[in-house]
Amino acid sequence: MALILVGAAPAVTQAQDVGTIQSEILVLDPDRLFSGTQVGQRLTDQYQAERDALIANNRELEAELRAEEQALTEARKTMTATEFRAEADAFDDKVRSIRAENDRKARDLERGRELAPLSLMRMAEPILIQVMRDTGGKIILDSRQVLLRADAIDITDLAIARIDAVIGDGSGMTSNRGLSAPDGEAGAERREEGEASPAAPAPETSAPMPETAE
Repeated sequence: MALILVGAAPAVTQAQDVGTIQSEILVLDPDRLFSGTQVGQRLTDQYQAERDALIANNRELEAELRAEEQALTEARKTMTATEFRAEADAFDDKVRSIRAENDRKARDLERGRELAPLSLMRMAEPILIQVMRDTGGKIILDSRQVLLRADAIDITDLAIARIDAVIGDGSGMTSNRGLSAPDGEAGAERREEGEASPAAPAPETSAPMPETAE
């Protein structure tokens, strides 16, 4: 995610609550902004909770399907070949359907994780614009794409403090979609704004399912 905010900020001779920072060119570390703000921490916790719930649900389904598979194997002794084939095909269809649904849920969860930093940037944009005004800044660059810079123009800590003070964990803001962006919207946002930096390592959310009956 290339962060570039540009504003026609007026020249400022006296910093407002920003220490010695005064520069037309500012840099911001989006990864540290996400991990350091209350909003980012809440979204990360939400992601972890949803991930754990999905894994737990998959394990329960796996156990249920293994039990059903075993029962079908035992019942085979009392069935005709035609009856067993019909039961086995129905079980195969059920396993495939569950696998597909679990894969969809895992993809949706990961899309939400990828979009979480963008949700934070949308909420924080007015605050960052105010920081630009207060520091006399005209542009904010993504620090990950700046080869050489002076530490004096890094506003990440200031931005974290301002965001926490103004919006807290962001739970009451309507622009915060968190980890539940719909499929179409998630795809559109990624095409418009590019891939976001991940908030946490991608999980293995799909528990293994039993082999389909033969």
